[in-house]
Amino acid sequence: MSLAVQFNQVVKKYGEFQALKGVSFDVEEGAFFGLLGPNGAGKSTLINAMSGLVVPTSGSIHVQGFDVIDGYRDSRKLLGLVPQELIADPFFTIKELLELQSGYFGMKGPEQNRWINELLERLALADKANSNTSQLSGGMKRRVLIAMALVHKPRVLVLDEPTAGVDVDLRRTLWDFTKELHKQGHTIILTTHYLEEAEALCDRVAIMQHGEIKALDDTQKLLSQHPYRYLRVNVANPEIDLPGLLAERLVEKESNGFVFQVDKESSMTETLGLMAQAGLDVTDVSSRDATLEEVFLDLTSEGMA
Repeated sequence: MSLAVQFNQVVKKYGEFQALKGVSFDVEEGAFFGLLGPNGAGKSTLINAMSGLVVPTSGSIHVQGFDVIDGYRDSRKLLGLVPQELIADPFFTIKELLELQSGYFGMKGPEQNRWINELLERLALADKANSNTSQLSGGMKRRVLIAMALVHKPRVLVLDEPTAGVDVDLRRTLWDFTKELHKQGHTIILTTHYLEEAEALCDRVAIMQHGEIKALDDTQKLLSQHPYRYLRVNVANPEIDLPGLLAERLVEKESNGFVFQVDKESSMTETLGLMAQAGLDVTDVSSRDATLEEVFLDLTSEGMA
């Protein structure tokens, strides 16, 4: 399969601080790829380097085969970025902003106007087309950013924390539209702190920390390789003190029971036997595999900031 984006030993230094430490990985064309990590991991620096907003200290990045430095005109045409920062332009309406944005890429005429109108409709902005962005809510401004990123029909779409602080309706609208674009063959790169979204959407993920890649694999494979399963136990006597081995395996205490982390190689019946020995009056038991958030926390040993 051909590659949409290639990162090759990308380094970025700010004085003595090294934000990126030789990052290398590929994103296959047509992938829905998650780029995850705690705050300060280097995700935005890497995305900004790919988008031409930051110049790497060393290394190279290619978008659809074009170097983002030497072939920046070609690579920019193929890339659409939805940044974290909201906009508030005091001079132009939403439709005028989209016309200007598409004009930067040499796109104009009736066909482009139809695409702009379709974007406005699909992102529920049609009734705001002649409004100034300063009159919009934060969620509406986020929709405008998405429309601006898509107005030149890029092959690669980068979503940098697109659902941060938005309501449920916008989140659903965004994901429905994004999944449709993915089915049409677009490559999607997503950064998010909502790891349940990444788990549901991304077929492949990279987890970053301190400017380095900690893990890179297919999402389901990464989940299956996690060494633990999780056992939720409801009990009639949740006030009981847990003995040593059970206390070590406890990850969460609930009002009506406990959640235990169990090594996959150990027998589930062993843990159930320990519960019986401890005097737990068990009323219900269920088990599940690790979530992407639990894999993330295990790899980074940091909470979501």
